Amino acid sequence: MIDLLVTATFSLFTFVFGACIGSFLNVVIYRLPAQLSLLYPPSRCPHCLHRLGTLENIPILGWLGLKGKCRWCHAPISPRYPLIETLTGFIFLVIFWQFGTTLQTVGYWLFLSWLVALTFIDFDTLTLPNPLLKWGLITGLAFQGVMGWPTQTIPQHLVLGIGSAVLGLWLFDLIRYAGTLIFGQEAMGDGDPPLAAMIGAWLGWKSLLMTAFLACSIGAILGGGAITLKLISRKTPIPFGPFLALGAALAVVWGQELIHWYSQIFLPVF
Repeated sequence: MIDLLVTATFSLFTFVFGACIGSFLNVVIYRLPAQLSLLYPPSRCPHCLHRLGTLENIPILGWLGLKGKCRWCHAPISPRYPLIETLTGFIFLVIFWQFGTTLQTVGYWLFLSWLVALTFIDFDTLTLPNPLLKWGLITGLAFQGVMGWPTQTIPQHLVLGIGSAVLGLWLFDLIRYAGTLIFGQEAMGDGDPPLAAMIGAWLGWKSLLMTAFLACSIGAILGGGAITLKLISRKTPIPFGPFLALGAALAVVWGQELIHWYSQIFLPVF
């Protein structure tokens, strides 16, 4: 009974902490593409610019308390804000349940938060900001170094991270160029190969290949379905970054199981 209570308490704290990080990610998603400061001015209504109070800034509950409207000008506040906070809270919770109180948990919290920000920026602008990609790559290599420290294998981990990053960059550059030749239009954005490099730096080459397989499969199914249902045309640009992010998230949580399943079916000598 005590163990269950402790687990529930840790889980609640983890979700709340993740939701708070999600609140900051909302700021990054909105302000970074607009080249605005992430710290100043404090959170405010995007319509009347009135500064939000302390209670209004509480993740999820603040939006619910306001009933989705600004208290001052009554303009609607997008439900995406609490949805991102809730999503990030659940991501933190799943990672905690999977990896417990380890360095991996902290690292993957950071990595997946990065991917959440990149995903929604890509949805909004069809771009992936270079600063996020660059620092995400550097932080991923630092994570590899940290993971190698307990076993004194830091050089091996760094070589793995660098090699996997280069593989991701080259692989998706090749996919991009091949797709452009086949379809006669840009098949992938400029930011997708660097995003693949960042994912490789964090997860290593095996999980990178699994991420690529999942992203391409999910993208083909959803994109093809949308075209078949005439929701979009063949010329409609579709951001690929969210599919890469989803593939990477699945690789983090179920990577070993997916790699084992994939190798048994497609690569028996893997």
